[in-house]
Amino acid sequence: EVQLVESGGGLVQPGGSLRLSCTASGFTFTSYVMAWVRQTPGKALEFVSSIGPGGGDTIYADSVKGRFAISRDNAKRTVDLQMNSLKPEDTAVYYCHYRTLRTNYWGQGTQVTVSS
Repeated sequence: EVQLVESGGGLVQPGGSLRLSCTASGFTFTSYVMAWVRQTPGKALEFVSSIGPGGGDTIYADSVKGRFAISRDNAKRTVDLQMNSLKPEDTAVYYCHYRTLRTNYWGQGTQVTVSS
């Protein structure tokens, strides 16, 4: 059974930092691009960042470029998202994601709230 379990969300002041982590199981982790996406109420899922199977080929949404950094540890089957210089508009539920040819998989999400 595929499982993606996110952690690390919380409440942070503008300008602060958080580190999200996703632990994966139930599939061949090293074969897939992993991504973080986010969603705010009433809006569609928004791509945040992705990372290739070997840890290279990182991609960022323009809205987070220069502030967020994605990484993965294939031995631990984890993918992290370091978020710096957080803004109120980064407030969202963040999901770990990967996809096969047929199916998309998400975790349960972790809430990030940026507010003073």
